[in-house]
Amino acid sequence: MKNYIKDQIKKSYETKQSVYNDDALLEKIVQVAQACVAIYKNSTNKTILAGNGGSAADAQHIAAELVGRYGFDRPSLPSLALTTDTSNLTAIGNDYGYDKVFSRQLEGMGQRGDLFIGISTSGNSQNIVNAFEVAKQKGITTVALVGRDGGMMAKMADMAIVVPSESTPRIQETHILIGHIICDIIEKEIFAEGVN
Repeated sequence: MKNYIKDQIKKSYETKQSVYNDDALLEKIVQVAQACVAIYKNSTNKTILAGNGGSAADAQHIAAELVGRYGFDRPSLPSLALTTDTSNLTAIGNDYGYDKVFSRQLEGMGQRGDLFIGISTSGNSQNIVNAFEVAKQKGITTVALVGRDGGMMAKMADMAIVVPSESTPRIQETHILIGHIICDIIEKEIFAEGVN
């Protein structure tokens, strides 16, 4: 069993090593971080996140790092996860269908200049694809945080970060690492001495 555990750790490390060695992918992370920094430095806009299952937890986790704090005490930053309001989720799911649970919320709460991060291991989550369509109509920048071949979301998004893996657990582990890195950059660029 110990060897199995080591093998799982190795597979996680290898996925992250693939990201580490991919300059084009690292540049995509830089672009997303810079877009987030620009929102917080130059406007009163917010980041909005959504995902399903483990990706819903990642959306909430990243939003909480921004609203609360990531590495040190500083003023709160506006960020919203569309996965947390059970009344909205169940009412919209019941009245309009599950594929509208994020687009309907984005229609009501998203504003021109916001940035929407859709998280999906496959890149094909219909409820996020629908949210991307609403975001385009409203002038909201879209980011796909995905895996595999990027799916429909990578094609639709203004910016796409595609984790090079076919494994859902490995993709999710790398998504939260990337989310943490982006939160760290935002915090240091706005409230500290920047990132070298």
